[in-house]
Amino acid sequence: MKHRMTKACDISPQVKAEVWERDGGCCILCGSPNAAPNAHYIPRSHGGLGVAQNVVTLCGKCHTDYDNSGARRALQAEIRAYLMARYPGWDETKLIYRKWEYDQ
Repeated sequence: MKHRMTKACDISPQVKAEVWERDGGCCILCGSPNAAPNAHYIPRSHGGLGVAQNVVTLCGKCHTDYDNSGARRALQAEIRAYLMARYPGWDETKLIYRKWEYDQ
């Protein structure tokens, strides 16, 4: 049985399909078609939800760079701008798992 936070942060097949369509089937950073809709803007380790507003399509190199390089801040700003342009009223504070109702 999965923990509630794990379930909330997992990316469902439906969300992956929605993100793939939204992102045109390629990496939103470099344009590579060898990409997958499985990168969290707010990482799972920080409670980032598996919802379309928090997930983008990245190729392996860009995903690795986003997760593990000194370029993270610049890439994060680029991804943030991308998501803000697609979701009016986008608010990253609403993309984090909250265990208690009063935290939401």
